[in-house]
Amino acid sequence: MARPDKVAAVEEIRRNVAQSEATMLTEYRGLTVADLKALRQALGGGATYSVVKNTLAKIAIGEEGVTGLDEALTGSTAVAYVRDDPVAAAKVLREFARTHRSLVIKGGIFEGRALTAEDVGKLADMDSRDVTLAKLAGVLKASLFQAARLFAAPASQAVRTIDALREKQESAA
Repeated sequence: MARPDKVAAVEEIRRNVAQSEATMLTEYRGLTVADLKALRQALGGGATYSVVKNTLAKIAIGEEGVTGLDEALTGSTAVAYVRDDPVAAAKVLREFARTHRSLVIKGGIFEGRALTAEDVGKLADMDSRDVTLAKLAGVLKASLFQAARLFAAPASQAVRTIDALREKQESAA
């Protein structure tokens, strides 16, 4: 029979995975408490970073229907539950791993699919949500400006034609 504290821990991990935009698995062995605090601060409010037991994480992730992470769930494992921008979190983890060799990105979960460490790196290479939205806004603005220019000429011509007809009818009357 399962112990209530372990059942609760599995449920908490499962809930965190389900509510996250992405989940990223790391090995933290060799990081100091100060390093972990700095990483949590760098991730910001859009992500939480916590140490998990591999066996409990395997059960919880399996309950969410994600497979293929058994190899990543070995050794000392900490999980970043990303609720905000997965790209920004991946960038923070990659940069932190560059300056702190003890942090190793092992994989993750994104859109219900298991990610390898290389996949997390590819995610970090993408533009952040803010940059993507800014680019989209620029494209929409340019498109709307073009559309306005295309429709402005025919509309003004129509107004002039109707005005000329009105003037002709007034002068004939």
